[in-house]
Amino acid sequence: MPYLIDGHNLIPKIPGLALHDVDDEIQLVTVLQEFCRRQRKQVEVFFDNAPTSQPRVERYGAVIARFARQGQTADEVIRLRLVKLERNARNWTVVSSDQAVQATARAARAHYISSETFATELTQVVKNDLPDPAKTADAQLSQDEVKEWLELFKRGRERN
Repeated sequence: MPYLIDGHNLIPKIPGLALHDVDDEIQLVTVLQEFCRRQRKQVEVFFDNAPTSQPRVERYGAVIARFARQGQTADEVIRLRLVKLERNARNWTVVSSDQAVQATARAARAHYISSETFATELTQVVKNDLPDPAKTADAQLSQDEVKEWLELFKRGRERN
């Protein structure tokens, strides 16, 4: 059964991940990729605040990352995805501890579990592949490093 995951709701529940990390979304995607590989599952993970220069949908193997555009929340995008799935929504599991998201899943007849429950399952499956909190705590980039990386990515996108 594939998953629709409320990404920013899940991140703080996973050891080694934190919402204040610069690359928290990609760290979660990386962990989810390993989970999908081992469990042969499909995941769509939803995040708030799409970067303006980035596409709103990115595919990472069995993981699809969807970013809500400005003025929209990940919760709304999850609801719209469930509506689009129509009757097939019952074949999906929504992962969120947000009561409104769970109510949306229930109304669509999708399965749902809390982020805490899924984080426990995920951690058991990929425990050796989780980020080391000791290493990620010190991995802060300076403003100059951030600017340098943004320019590098911008140049790469312009070539494609």
